[in-house]
Amino acid sequence: MSIIAPYRSQLRAGRDGFAQLLRAEWTKFRTVRGWVVTMTAAALVTVLLGLAFSAVSHSSCSEGPIEVACPTPPLGPDGEAVNDRFYFVNRPLTGDGSITARLTSMTGIITYPPPNHDKIISGLVPWAKAGLIIKQSTKQGSAYAAVMLTASHGVRMQHNYIHDTAGVSATFPRWLRLIRSGDTLTGYESADGKQWTKVGTAPLTGLPDTVRIGLFVTSPGDLTVDQGGLGGTQVRFTQATAAFDQVSVQGDVPRGAWSREDVGAHGMTDWERYHRANGLVESGGTLTVSGTGDIAPISDGQSIERTLIGALAGLIAVMVVAVLFITAEYRRGLIRTSLLASPRRGRVLVAKATVIGLVTFAVGLVSAAVTVPICTQILRANGNHTLLVSPLTELRVIVGTAALLAGAAVFAFALGALFRRTAVAITVAIATVLLPYLLAVVSGLPLGVSQWLLRLTPAAGFAIQQSVQEYPQVLAYYAPQMGYFPLAPWAGLAVLGAYAALALGLAILRVRQKDA
Repeated sequence: MSIIAPYRSQLRAGRDGFAQLLRAEWTKFRTVRGWVVTMTAAALVTVLLGLAFSAVSHSSCSEGPIEVACPTPPLGPDGEAVNDRFYFVNRPLTGDGSITARLTSMTGIITYPPPNHDKIISGLVPWAKAGLIIKQSTKQGSAYAAVMLTASHGVRMQHNYIHDTAGVSATFPRWLRLIRSGDTLTGYESADGKQWTKVGTAPLTGLPDTVRIGLFVTSPGDLTVDQGGLGGTQVRFTQATAAFDQVSVQGDVPRGAWSREDVGAHGMTDWERYHRANGLVESGGTLTVSGTGDIAPISDGQSIERTLIGALAGLIAVMVVAVLFITAEYRRGLIRTSLLASPRRGRVLVAKATVIGLVTFAVGLVSAAVTVPICTQILRANGNHTLLVSPLTELRVIVGTAALLAGAAVFAFALGALFRRTAVAITVAIATVLLPYLLAVVSGLPLGVSQWLLRLTPAAGFAIQQSVQEYPQVLAYYAPQMGYFPLAPWAGLAVLGAYAALALGLAILRVRQKDA
């Protein structure tokens, strides 16, 4: 328990400016050793818990009985980690050219789906896809553009893993065409092979003169969420088989047999080994291609905000100090002296809120700026796949964490001014800021409930820490448990800011009453 020495303002009543009020409140804050020590401890616990989490997080894979480092995922043209697994029937194309084909059917299998997980069934996952592709090379992660027909999302034009454009049709059979003109690739679809509709255009800057052109098939794993709601997921092997005919390639392309490449393959499942391997079967003018995998960004891995686990403990510490910054004066009867420093009582509360907000922002900024880069490097050194983010996203997570702590501190301060009781204000602050976050991320609440908690409560501010991106064309469990928030980062922070402003406004209204 800190001992609060009586503070006597050096300002003449009614004559101060807001800057002088800020200086007085800053002096008041820094002269109380307990508050300064607690803020320092908040920074240290954020860093130390992040270091501890990173140090004990290890990832490894096995080759038989031998433990080895897990392979590094391939990187796409924009630097993001990607899945690049598909069956590719191709030829080299030099210069401009095109490929046209009719996709007549697509079938598939899903291994051991719910409810009993005891059968291999016929069927396709929604993002199973087959179509035409032009790719820089058969190397994983290389640039590409493709026009395709999917199992449940119609015709699509996709390129470089993260870009996706919807077409029109969702029916078989469907004609597809992909044209290269320099670094520009354009996809088309048609019902009859005569009248064509443009699907999309993909600029692939730096595409080499000779590329690979052909047919592809792939099928992502079937995803279900474990019963119990804790965010555990199961991914099961699937395979798609597509039939193409009327295949024609224009341009400088060698004739003869097609090249066959199971891009990204590593081992075989029992289904591939004993029933149907990925590959090509030619019969007359029909090419039947089977494949598995996906061509898309990777959505699973350690995100950089995981290193900020210690910020939760730091959050509690700064909210406690923020509440004491006002309730200590009420408890000791010093608030009247502070209010005499300004003829407008609300300005005193605004000055105090500004000081506690700026101090907390500085503490959060320093601790996050130290924690994120160092702990991310430790995670990678321990074999963990850490999702790459842009420098701007990393900066937003660091600065946003500081803003999150500052907003929570101002909110807690306002609750202290409103309730004027330390225990009550701290309890309400934790119950409205931290508890909804923990319930949404850790507990077994249904997804819908978790998302509404993170929309409607001050805990929405945690969205500012999200660094992972949701891709509509990637099947994944987009839930708070996995780092995905229902609101955009700055929108979530704005919700916390609105709560802080509302609470501070109510506190100002109360302090203006005669019994203040």
